[in-house]
Amino acid sequence: MKHFTIEELTRSTTARQRGIDNTPSQLVINNLHALVDNILDPLREAWGAPIHVNSGYRCRELNKAVGGVPQSQHILGEAADITAGSREQNKRLFSLLQQLNLPVDQAINEHDYAWLHLSYGPHHRRHYFAIK
Repeated sequence: MKHFTIEELTRSTTARQRGIDNTPSQLVINNLHALVDNILDPLREAWGAPIHVNSGYRCRELNKAVGGVPQSQHILGEAADITAGSREQNKRLFSLLQQLNLPVDQAINEHDYAWLHLSYGPHHRRHYFAIK
């Protein structure tokens, strides 16, 4: 984990405000390491500039509090919502991700590049799509 930390992948304003314990298990930490090592760090290296994590691991209680789907990969530590700083930059970052052909499970353009949802799990489906 060169460019990201467990702390930034588990940080949550909602959890802090609502008193939700978002401490990850060792399995979740292992999954976060795999996400960073296989997707986030290689993408950051190719991008050449910082990438901000909006949301990483979310315990079930936090996931429910933020309106996440019950089967979210965030719960397993397999997903992160990221931004490069603007919709335009996120669009370019999404394109770069596709060019790199990293083993993503899902890469989702959320709300016209407001942020990107990237996941790395056991399936490596390489699903690229948009949610409006």
